[in-house]
Amino acid sequence: MLEIEKSLWDKGYSKIAGIDEAGRGPLAGPVVAAAVIFPEGIKPFIFKDSKKLSFNRREELFSQIKQKAAAVGVGIVDSSVIDRINIYNATKLAMERALEDLKVDYDYLITDYIKFDPYPHISLKKADEKSLSVAAASIIAKVIRDRIMTEFGKVFPHSFEKHKGYPTKLHKQEIKKFGLTPIHRRSFNLSIQYKLEL
Repeated sequence: MLEIEKSLWDKGYSKIAGIDEAGRGPLAGPVVAAAVIFPEGIKPFIFKDSKKLSFNRREELFSQIKQKAAAVGVGIVDSSVIDRINIYNATKLAMERALEDLKVDYDYLITDYIKFDPYPHISLKKADEKSLSVAAASIIAKVIRDRIMTEFGKVFPHSFEKHKGYPTKLHKQEIKKFGLTPIHRRSFNLSIQYKLEL
């Protein structure tokens, strides 16, 4: 999990930020990105993609990442902006906000298959399974987004605390029953939403 970081450290890059996001696929809610920088010499302590971890394990790792990281940044872009600029651009905007939120300098980025010019970066498929920094960013982003959606579940009749806005059978039934909320992405999977509304 540290092979990529080590190769970059060997090249003289000392502040390497791993970036990842949560929430590109749901029908509702924000997209959340996180950026994590670990100090050189960190020992791997994450070995699974965040989606394969249990809720409790993610929460444990969330705390560990906060303790062990040199810096953690988070960026959030809500559904109205996603509708306006599309999910790909909204994801990049969330990542830019996460980098700003680091509040420290960084000299190289590792992203999960997102081109990030003009920043010096490496874009890898399934980077969260190959880079400790990206794996950590994935966990931070998912935990924060899940917490946001759980809060939305207290406000709206939809069970956002369960499906987190993803197009599950339960969510589709709830859209049919309750309609769309202000946090639903009007531009996203419209054919599904319109059929359900009708």
